[in-house]
Amino acid sequence: MAKIQSKITSKYQITIPKEIRDMLKVGEADILEWHIEKEGIFVESVEKPFLKYHGFFTSEKGSTKEDIEKAWKIRSQRYK
Repeated sequence: MAKIQSKITSKYQITIPKEIRDMLKVGEADILEWHIEKEGIFVESVEKPFLKYHGFFTSEKGSTKEDIEKAWKIRSQRYK
């Protein structure tokens, strides 16, 4: 990925470049959380914590409807 830059304003504000907003799937009023670690600075969306798992699960494309039906079947068997 190419390096993307932001400038800090006199009020210590920055504009998040469109490419980064799209990758984080954030918009107006979303809250970002900053983590400063030895390896660098990390930013993630507070309101959308599930995004940190993006790319974690790998599976073939399927049908959402079939996946939901399968999940309901498994859950219903647990309560029999």
